[in-house]
Amino acid sequence: MKRLAKQQVFKDPLYGFIHVDYELIKKLIDCSLFQRLRRIRQLSGVQMVFHGAEHSRFSHSLGVYEIANRFLSVPDIDQALNEREKLIFLAAALLHDIGHGAYSHAFEDIFGVNHEKIGAALILENKELRSILDTIDSTFAEDISSVLQKKKKFPLIEQLISSQLDVDRLDYLERDAYFTGAAYGHIDVDRLIRVLYIKNGQVVFKVTGIHAIENYLIARYHMYWQVYYHPVSRAHEVVLEKIYRRVRDLLLEDFEFNTNVTPLKTIIENPNQLDAYIEIDDYYINGLIASFTKSSDQILKTLANDFMNRKLWGYLNDIPENQEKISEIKAKFSVLERPYYTSHRTVKNSTYMDDGEGFGDKIYIVLENGKISTLKDQSKIIESLMLSGTKTDPKFFYRKR
Repeated sequence: MKRLAKQQVFKDPLYGFIHVDYELIKKLIDCSLFQRLRRIRQLSGVQMVFHGAEHSRFSHSLGVYEIANRFLSVPDIDQALNEREKLIFLAAALLHDIGHGAYSHAFEDIFGVNHEKIGAALILENKELRSILDTIDSTFAEDISSVLQKKKKFPLIEQLISSQLDVDRLDYLERDAYFTGAAYGHIDVDRLIRVLYIKNGQVVFKVTGIHAIENYLIARYHMYWQVYYHPVSRAHEVVLEKIYRRVRDLLLEDFEFNTNVTPLKTIIENPNQLDAYIEIDDYYINGLIASFTKSSDQILKTLANDFMNRKLWGYLNDIPENQEKISEIKAKFSVLERPYYTSHRTVKNSTYMDDGEGFGDKIYIVLENGKISTLKDQSKIIESLMLSGTKTDPKFFYRKR
């Protein structure tokens, strides 16, 4: 667990500086697998609405690491973790998105892969990454992988990495708000860190920090509906999903492509083929789609041109009153076209839910008398929003003629 002779810093628009003290962290940042995250955009189709959202999974991952580093300044966390566990926490925060594919979640849905499982496997099997982690000890990589897979070997670290209020969410909400220009996602990270304690291995927050937690949850809710689930962004991502689907179907038909689709073909045949998976980033997909604009397959060519030229699809609320109109739109497409030019998509989000039984599914509050309560029981605002703050938005998307 060697420390650098001199602290290294990365200039960051949110935190001023991101601080690196351990040689291990520097080597992880410099490795090719982590550098690949520079080539994967954080927000996929959101950039079609908020043009400033050009930031990458790389910058987000550095931000999550920095918040984890700041969490270690909390006396209770400092005392609860030994030095090796602190390094597991920092490395897991840095590597939590290491398995993300091109354009994030759209790729996963069509090709049947899971970035968390892929990430856990890469930590164990990628030779370069594994050789760096093995400099700590022979089981260090397994321990980080177990954190990402939530195996409960390190329950406190798992909660800090992935829970209702964790280092991942604290960075992406603030970072996404900054780069989209949205006013909804700003949260008081410093305050949340100051009111954080550990009681019986459980993360709890001081009762005086409830207002900061309320603000965080409401900001998260608004970011989902105003940014992440923006219908124009969703329409653009539907086009990408349809391109993936058409490519997959053509590969299964042995269609002759005019470009290199070998990585995609390999993933279809074996979703666990890690070498092929890491070849697929936004740069690769963008190059493919550009080549598809000259494809001999008319459907693929049309979809690729829509994607490259921001030809946005139309959408209707997928509700009973619109079913006749939706049927009319579908009837305008041939049987072959319909699966690629129309789509039903539903998204759902709640301000806060605490009915899960998993570790970290509830936000706990420590009262002045030392007793532990839940956020729901201590915040009338959150209790009210739990009853009314769940929203579902079904949409029908279609290609305009």
